[in-house]
Amino acid sequence: MPNVKDIYEFMRKIAPEEMALDTDNVGFLVGTGETEVSKVLVCLDITSDVISEALEIGAQLIVAHHPLFFSLKTVTDSDITGSKIVRLLSGGISAICMHTNLDAVKGGVNDALAVVVGITDDNRNAEPLSDHRCLDTGEVVSLGRVGYLTGPCSMPDYLARLKKALNVNGLRYHDAGRDVYRVAISSGGGSAEWENALKSDCDTFVTADIKYHLFLEAKERGINLIDAGHFSTENLVTDILLSKLKAAFPTIDSVESKVQNQTINFF
Repeated sequence: MPNVKDIYEFMRKIAPEEMALDTDNVGFLVGTGETEVSKVLVCLDITSDVISEALEIGAQLIVAHHPLFFSLKTVTDSDITGSKIVRLLSGGISAICMHTNLDAVKGGVNDALAVVVGITDDNRNAEPLSDHRCLDTGEVVSLGRVGYLTGPCSMPDYLARLKKALNVNGLRYHDAGRDVYRVAISSGGGSAEWENALKSDCDTFVTADIKYHLFLEAKERGINLIDAGHFSTENLVTDILLSKLKAAFPTIDSVESKVQNQTINFF
């Protein structure tokens, strides 16, 4: 039976850790490498509810997108992060987290988002939005994509299409009065890609966690700006991870979290 270390090595092939940003914390973060795995739980965030779910279904491993922690000095049950780690270890559950490396890699989060926003299909590929660095393989590390829709679309029509496609609770946006055609994206909190979006000559930028000042700048520059939610722009990747794990480890029961959903609601 495969163990945690086997699955970790597989995940490293899917999303090489050298593609992660230097400030990130990715990889095999919690647990025991030799533990045999019969069930894997795939999710976006390792929340307390997700850990309870893993314990209930008897999972030995959680594969998540967001890191459980970035830096630690102590691990105790006196704080939220520490208590989650204690619960994982006491329950015999390991955790593998692939974050900005999974955002950047071909076939990862941003490529999944590119399909949903309409700039990638069977006949069209999106371009890298930025070039943080280039690997020895020649692959560009980019935390965004940019490309064209099949044709121009009014902003109201595009917002309706995007909300449905992402199944998001709500969209925050600035309508610059321009049609949507050349779209730049950065999954999750991608405001740091704003300047790269401007350089790409896009008319519309889709990301999440946008602050007020960026909406003001978008108005000044005449660019459509859409905050489509952190969860909804990234949770797309869980289905991809699930299918890859099922194909690589057919003897393991790989399942997607049923308790994880959009935390932010709109009144």
